[in-house]
Amino acid sequence: MGEVLTSTPLIAGVVIHPLRQIRDQRGAVLHMLRADAPHFEGFGEIYFSMVLPGAIKAWKRHHEMVMNFAVPVGRIKLAIYDDRLDSPTRGTVQELTIGNEHYGLVRIPPGVWYGFQGVAEEPSLIANCATLAHDPLESESIDAYAENIPYHW
Repeated sequence: MGEVLTSTPLIAGVVIHPLRQIRDQRGAVLHMLRADAPHFEGFGEIYFSMVLPGAIKAWKRHHEMVMNFAVPVGRIKLAIYDDRLDSPTRGTVQELTIGNEHYGLVRIPPGVWYGFQGVAEEPSLIANCATLAHDPLESESIDAYAENIPYHW
């Protein structure tokens, strides 16, 4: 049903995998991640995040955890900022639009900042298959309008 929309250039380690949707008159099956997929890195936990229209949830980064986002309901604008010292894409901002009509899995590597905004008319549901179980000491958060990130919601 369409592709994940992205700006260029891509941030090192961010990978987008198109996902399959099987639709018929009764509804749909939306694939996300399989243990036998070549890009499956491990399972820590799966959780869902609901974001209301116009709401912003930003900025967060993980030190070790890999995030695998898909948006089966609604649509979000996902912003990612790379300030890793050893990264070839240091200083790069990437913006993606993902959701039901642009369905895909977005791999967010450790060490990059990310945030998202609900851009659908209804609440949007983000599914995350994280490679590690939640540990509050493993991540950090800053304000959505932090001056050290060159992105404006």
